[in-house]
Amino acid sequence: MGEIVKKIILTGGGTAGHVIPNLALLPALKAANFEVHYIGSHEGIERGLVESAGLPYYSISSGKLRRYFDVKNFTDIFRVAKGLGDAMKIIRKIKPDIIFSKGGFVVVPVITAARLCGVRCVIHESDISPGLANRLVMPFASKICVSFPETLKFLPSGDKAVLTGTPIRQALAGGDRLYGLKSAGFELGGKPVLLVTGGSQGAAAINACVREALPALLEKFRVIHLCGKGHLSGINSAGYVEFEYLTDTMPDILAAADIVISRAGANTIFELLALKKPHLLIPLPKGKSRGDQIQNADSFKNQGFSAVLHEEKMTPQTLTSEILALYSSRQNFTDTMSNHQLTDGIAGIMDVILKTP
Repeated sequence: MGEIVKKIILTGGGTAGHVIPNLALLPALKAANFEVHYIGSHEGIERGLVESAGLPYYSISSGKLRRYFDVKNFTDIFRVAKGLGDAMKIIRKIKPDIIFSKGGFVVVPVITAARLCGVRCVIHESDISPGLANRLVMPFASKICVSFPETLKFLPSGDKAVLTGTPIRQALAGGDRLYGLKSAGFELGGKPVLLVTGGSQGAAAINACVREALPALLEKFRVIHLCGKGHLSGINSAGYVEFEYLTDTMPDILAAADIVISRAGANTIFELLALKKPHLLIPLPKGKSRGDQIQNADSFKNQGFSAVLHEEKMTPQTLTSEILALYSSRQNFTDTMSNHQLTDGIAGIMDVILKTP
């Protein structure tokens, strides 16, 4: 008689940073004999990523949680209410043993529905300070996993919060530099490679500044630019290639990169740390966020892992100067990251999932 199959629902969406850590858990979940399902939004980026991973995907209605006045705040109340009903129907149909949430506004109706259905939940907070969606559902969670030790001060005392680290995709470590160069249209050898990424949705300010600085950058580097969906420029310049977003070839592109420019989302910076890839962080500024990326970047800078350039100080000149300084001192950053004992987020989270009563 075979081992009893357990059922788990994963949820999270809005950006790739709320989806990819869930997918990083898949090999471990399947090894532990879990049947895996996913609940996301109707229109979010998560659908394509999840379906590409071969998981059954269930979409629900979901409103956006805004920190500013917008008439949609009132209409979205009804979308969240509908999402709650949708989620309850799905949960009652699947009958999961546990739900694991990675954050994003879609999780509010899902975790609320789980509480009403009596299903235990584990949630994960990637950033130093918890996001609004996670703050709303924390009372309903059995356990709260975190990436940064600094996060524990924001959470309930006792054993509800657990420092697990962030789940890192195992495939990232298997990137092939030669294949990455070929997929970018570059030859082996030649100038060092600068990878620019603003995340799955792109970063307009970084995109514009990099393109303005391109003549100076191309004197020293070949540039791979991940600019986000709908943000291709059509620039045709030797040594410069742009993509909207990459999935399967991302490990190879990272292997091809000598240094990286990135936003400071927690998932991305922990991946760069795991790969020991020298990087310059340009965190999303306070006016465009709750300041979580600034906190993440400051933590990594203070530990010697990252160079940081704040967007309000970013010009083509300052960006070029910081990139050149990063490249000159890249070995110092690599050595510091190599001396860090990175927590195995997958093992930590799996331990919580398996032991949560």
